Amino acid sequence: MLINLIRLLLIVVCVAVGYYIGPRFGLELGMHGAIAGGVMAILIVGFERGVLRGASLKELGVATSGLIMGLAAANLLSIPFYLIPIGGMNRFIVPLGLNIALGYLGVIMSLERKADFTLPAFLKGSVGENTGLRILDTSVIIDGRVADISRTGFLGGSLVIPRFVLHELHTIADCPDSLKRKRGRRGLEILNKMQKDPKMNVTIQDMDFPEVDGVDSKLVKLGKVMDAELITNDYNLNRIAELEGVRVLNINELANAMKPVVLPGEIMAVKIVKEGKEHNQGVGYLDDGTMVVVENARKSTGLTVDVVITSVLQTSAGKMIFAQLRGANE
Repeated sequence: MLINLIRLLLIVVCVAVGYYIGPRFGLELGMHGAIAGGVMAILIVGFERGVLRGASLKELGVATSGLIMGLAAANLLSIPFYLIPIGGMNRFIVPLGLNIALGYLGVIMSLERKADFTLPAFLKGSVGENTGLRILDTSVIIDGRVADISRTGFLGGSLVIPRFVLHELHTIADCPDSLKRKRGRRGLEILNKMQKDPKMNVTIQDMDFPEVDGVDSKLVKLGKVMDAELITNDYNLNRIAELEGVRVLNINELANAMKPVVLPGEIMAVKIVKEGKEHNQGVGYLDDGTMVVVENARKSTGLTVDVVITSVLQTSAGKMIFAQLRGANE
């Protein structure tokens, strides 16, 4: 809302200035100057929305620094030309050319080497690589674990909820399918609690990309523009973001990393809850949800038994533990 107000104010100011100074520059009527000022303002707004909107804060800072250095060099080199006793405007032609050429080269060369630049200290609090602007996707909000992690203080920085993610949550909450509707309403409830929690810094981001299809693609684009991290538990979004160079925090990977380490030879008590896929296998689960496949435990279904760990398999879906009944080889 404030941004649109500023844009409107720019147009009004340009029209007023054009109306006032138009006749001084050869225009017959002030109205002609007002039209020229309005056109100039529209061009500026169009440039801002079409070009600057897709640039990150670091890119804008780097481009501005390059422009300043290029113009400074051009003006230093132009000093001798100002002293040449040439009449009229001819003596300004070379300085003007130097300003255009070196300003352009400064911007382009700076952007091509932006990886070599570091932001000043007063800007470090504004980008994801320092304090952690972290964008939440729909699935991780519905999951709910990110709220618990943030509440403990391990997840610092600001949590950003894009408006298009909020719209998707509302759409899911109004879905005719009862399961999806429950998931959507759960996500809205969790988000409401996060916003009310004084320990969390949650903001709603209105930036959208109408030209981009799909919420996942918009999230990746927003992550690039804001130079922020994505928090998700969606495997496909994780891979797309990594390919696009956007940093990702995957809640599932964090959960797997936090599971207790078990080693072959350890003994633990496991309740066998169902039969396994293979002959005579039983399956149980640890408190954190890790699956334990126990050999020769089919007859122990429903019982809590002592097992000996034989091997541990780490997969992309999580950890699986293979074991056998204690004393089976004795």
